[in-house]
Amino acid sequence: MAKQSVIFPEALALPAIGQGTWYMGEQAHQQRAEVAALQAGIDAGLTLIDTAEMYAEGGAERVVGEAIRGRRDEVFLVSKVYPWNAGGQKAIAACEASLKRLGTDALDLYLLHWRGPFALEETVAAMHTLIQQGKIRRWGVSNLDYDDMQALWQLGAGRECVTDQVLYHLGSRGIEYDLLPWCQQEQIPVMAYCPLAQAGRLRQELMSDPVVKDVAHQHNASVAQVLLAWVISHRGVMAIPKAGSVEHVRENAAALALTLSDEALARLDRAFPAPGRKTPLDVV
Repeated sequence: MAKQSVIFPEALALPAIGQGTWYMGEQAHQQRAEVAALQAGIDAGLTLIDTAEMYAEGGAERVVGEAIRGRRDEVFLVSKVYPWNAGGQKAIAACEASLKRLGTDALDLYLLHWRGPFALEETVAAMHTLIQQGKIRRWGVSNLDYDDMQALWQLGAGRECVTDQVLYHLGSRGIEYDLLPWCQQEQIPVMAYCPLAQAGRLRQELMSDPVVKDVAHQHNASVAQVLLAWVISHRGVMAIPKAGSVEHVRENAAALALTLSDEALARLDRAFPAPGRKTPLDVV
């Protein structure tokens, strides 16, 4: 049976595939299609929506706000704070600005986008304050590697972190060396961004690879669905692909019902093996 959900703290079951919004909100003429895609995703069960103040400098949050108007209770809403806003009053102001653009009173999850000038202690303190103020319900991090997570775990309140959002796909498996096993051990869900790979040579390589295409054919699925099913086949991992059209988002949602055979998983592993040593965390 395909994995339908990932369990977050408080026994909260979230869909194993959500919706990313990177590059949304950049072109006014595309906003209607972007809103329609997000709404179709909600209808299809992809009720986690991930955005950030960085995306189109708030433009993506405005698109999300339009898409969830009147449907806020159906959605698990995630946004991210710039590293240079991730402490003290700057964090409060950044969160309030995101809430205004999203048209909501509170975020379900607020993430540190990547590590920056503020000490982790200051970011953790800011997140705690935002929870006390009712502006966010949970907090987590993004683009933090194994050593960063160890530093975070040394802080008492750092262990309130509920997720790490990192780049992860079949062609980028570095987190499997230490970060992913540790997150699984600590029962920290991993949110995989760019699960279909970022545009460019690597994405084309994955999309045109004969093994991936043959696995897709054998499972009566698209290549994109195979790549998503591969990501979420890992325990505690969810995928947040961006889809700019209704057709694309429905294709993504259908991957929730796809179970790759053991043989297929083994073939994909041989075609795109995980590194056998520590590698720098991939970031885009």
